[in-house]
This record gives sequence, C-alpha cells and structure tokens, in this order.
Amino acid sequence: MMEYEIAIGLEVHVELNTATKIYCSCKNSFGGEANSQCCPICSGMPGALPVLNRKVVEYAIRMGHATECRIETMVKQARKNYFYPDLPKAYQISQFEIPLCRDGSVEIMIDGKTKKIGISEIHIEEDAGKLLHQEGDPYSLVDLNRCGVPLIEIVSKPDMHSSQEAKAFLETVRAILSYIGISDCKMQEGSIRCDVNVSVRPKGSSRLGTRCEMKNVNTFSGAQRAIDYEAARQIAILEKGGTICRETRRWDDEKGINDLLRSKEGAQDYRYFPEPDMPCVELSQGWIEGLKEKIPELPIEKAKRYMNHYGLSEKDAWQICSSFERAAYFDACVMMDERLAKSAANWLLGSIAKILNEKNMEIDAFSVRPDRLMKLLKLSEQGIISGTAAKKVLAIMINEPDDPAEIIEREHLYQNNNEEEIKSLVIEVLNSNPKAVEEYRNGRANVLGFLVGQCMRRSEGKGNPQIINKLLAEQLSNKE
Repeated sequence: MMEYEIAIGLEVHVELNTATKIYCSCKNSFGGEANSQCCPICSGMPGALPVLNRKVVEYAIRMGHATECRIETMVKQARKNYFYPDLPKAYQISQFEIPLCRDGSVEIMIDGKTKKIGISEIHIEEDAGKLLHQEGDPYSLVDLNRCGVPLIEIVSKPDMHSSQEAKAFLETVRAILSYIGISDCKMQEGSIRCDVNVSVRPKGSSRLGTRCEMKNVNTFSGAQRAIDYEAARQIAILEKGGTICRETRRWDDEKGINDLLRSKEGAQDYRYFPEPDMPCVELSQGWIEGLKEKIPELPIEKAKRYMNHYGLSEKDAWQICSSFERAAYFDACVMMDERLAKSAANWLLGSIAKILNEKNMEIDAFSVRPDRLMKLLKLSEQGIISGTAAKKVLAIMINEPDDPAEIIEREHLYQNNNEEEIKSLVIEVLNSNPKAVEEYRNGRANVLGFLVGQCMRRSEGKGNPQIINKLLAEQLSNKE
C-alpha cells in the first residue's frame, strides 16, 4: 500500500461581539425571539441601504495584527450571489478581490514543538439567517435574527498534515480571539464554526491532491474526527484505482461519516461583483498601526514564558494559556509569589478545575480570588496544613470570606508534624495490612501509595505526608 500525506486547510468563521450588526443598527446578540432582531437592511428589503460598522473593521484588523498579516488600507465589499431560504436578498455581502488581511501565520504548539501555519486571508462578511426544523413538520421556519451578524473568515493555507495539527490550530485561533476580546468564542452558540478542506497525495509529492470540503463541523474534536474519516475515504478510493472528485460533503458527527452535498463551487459560481450600494473605504496607516498597540501578549508567547520561566510542562502551560481568564488568574497568583508557580498551576488545573466543572462556572466567577488562594498555598508550603486539609479549607473558602488561617484555626486542621505520634499511626497501619506489607517487600513498590493513603485517612488528613513516607520506608525496611 502506497504511503500518503494529508493536506488540510481550514476556513474558520467567527462571529464578532460588536454591539450592533455589520451593516445596520440592529442588536447583535444570541437567543432573542425569532425575527425580533432584524430590520429592512438585514432582512433584505428592496431599497434598504447598508452602512459599514467601523468596529467590525477594527476587530478584523486586530485579528490581522495578532496573526502577523499584512493589512490592506482599502476596504472593498463584494456581493457573493447564491440562493438559499435563510438568505432573503439572495446574496451575501463579503470581500473577494481585496480581503482586509493577507499572508499571515499562526504558531501552534504540538508534542513539544512549534510550527507556523500560514494564513491566506482574513476577510469580513455578514452571516446568513437560520433554518429551524421541527421534527414531524413537513416544513422549516426561517429566523432572520442572525442575518447581518458580523463575521470574519480566517482562511488557512493547506499547511496542516494531521488532524492533531488541525485541532491545535483551531484551539490556538480560539485562544487568540479570546485574548484580543473580539468574540465570545461560544461554540455552543455557533460563535466559531469551520469548514474543513482535506486532500491526500503520495508521500514525497509536491503537488496537492484534489480537495474535498466538509460542512457542518461544529466542534474541534468533531473536526479531528471528520479529517481522519475523509482522509481514509480518499485513500481507499485511490487504492482502488479511483479518482477524487472536488466536492462539498456534509459531516455527520453522530454517525461518524460524511455524505455528498454537491459538487464544489468555484468563485465563478458565486458571480462575485463589487457591492454597488457601498463605497470603498480608505483606512489611514496611522489608525491601522495604532490598533497594533492593543494586542496583548498572545497565548503561544505566554505558554513559552510559563515553560521557560516557571518550569511548567507544555501540557499545563497550554491548558492555562488556552483560556484568557485562566491565564489572568494564574498571572495574578504568580505576581504575589513566583516560587509557588507550579503549585498554583497544579491547583488551578486540579482541584479548582474540578470545582468549576461541577458548578458549570468560569474562573472569573470563582469566589476564591488569587490573593486568598495564595495565602492558602503559602500555609500548605510552610507545612502548617497538609494538602488534603488544604482542599477542605478551599471548599470552605468558596462559601465564606474568612482568611484561610482563621478557617484552619476554627476547624482544627493544623498538620500533625509530631514524629512519635505519626510513628505509632504508621505501625498501626502496617499491622492492619500484613498482605500489603508482604507485597511491598516482594517488590511491588506501588503498594507504598496505598499505605500512605491509609495513614492519611487514619490521621484524618492531618499527618505530614513527608514524615509518613519517611517512617513507612524505615518500618518496611526493618524485617524483624
């Protein structure tokens, strides 16, 4: 069987979080009553004239700066013509000849290495409406609230060669959007959607294969599954001597398959032409450069700093940096005491993440702010309380404003560092678990963790784990 290489390009559609829509003053928000947030302009009434939202242009330029793009000074709109029930005027205002941002890149991190993925262009456009399908009804309803919602479309070059790279690219793009504050990034509300283009070619070939596009990809993990499926489908066709047809396919994530929608359209099918109702807008270079100053430290740069400066692993660094709010919380912690950076990261990704998941809450709504958490971590580092007791204190701190030291005093959670008391406890545990002792002495070193747990349980979480480990080792090495 011939070896093949996959080439993947992504078209990422991002809803911008402006107050109003792209060409009218209708409210730009999710979840309103059907057809309650539309006007003659966004619903396509004859004679209604669009006016470009300045904030949309600003947000697109900020994303262009964040992805190292060349920014065009001319904003030129075009009509993309196609008929579909959720597009009442039968054309979408977009950009064609002159996209606002071109020739950039996004740096991704995967398996300890970084790689730059080229950005072909970023352009602005309006969203279409939404069809509502009710089970059992022989018809569909049309909600025009989404018509005119401002979008940027980020078009990558086919520089990704695995579904893992594609997922890393999507996660990085989402993180950048969050950092620069131009989208709410709520995938469950459709704020980020992507079309996936996949082709395969014999390994070593410099010529790209025929690509197929997949629609209806709603999650990043779904994109990964869709890519793997489509690559396998194309390779199977080639292995049987067939040819790949350029086409658009629909991904069904529930079934894990895709099916044919239509043959792939080209630019000529959309009959692009300049938007006659909107003049070109020339941007000042000074304004464009001024927007560059609003770009903060971006997630990939921050992750590298966490790894180099604080010694975090790639996985932990990226897990923190992938959320702007989580990274801001971590930064606030380490500003108080850099020595506890690893400890803060472990708590943020461990106990705190678990609490947030259970409560379906984001870190910016977490009641234990960084200053209180760091007080708790310092008490734990000083040996005043054990890690187990610290978790109990954190659970109390969520609902009470008291200082952690006051909670420790009140709840009698001080760590027991008395070696004589702990030694008696260790001997009791060993005497109660002769089978575990025998297994340890026969070479099963992992039994030690079980014995430490038993000692911690017997001490009600107050025993110093370092002392417990030391005394267990001493007792287990004594075979008398």
